Amino acid sequence: MESIKKLAGMVWLILAAAAAYFCIFIFGVPKLITGRQEDLVFGIIILFILTPIIVGGLAVFGYYALMGEYGKDKT
Repeated sequence: MESIKKLAGMVWLILAAAAAYFCIFIFGVPKLITGRQEDLVFGIIILFILTPIIVGGLAVFGYYALMGEYGKDKT
């Protein structure tokens, strides 16, 4: 079971990297480049509010799972 948790931690870290890529290069930056006000607001929200929350949450959860913090011996 511990090996599954460590594997899940690696998966979460990979998902964090993928989410960072998509949030920055697919959703955020193209909206900033268009120059329209509604796209600019959406791009700022994606880049500076949602991306750190999503990537930070996935990365912290993946790190803790990889380091074994969710094991039964932890109290």
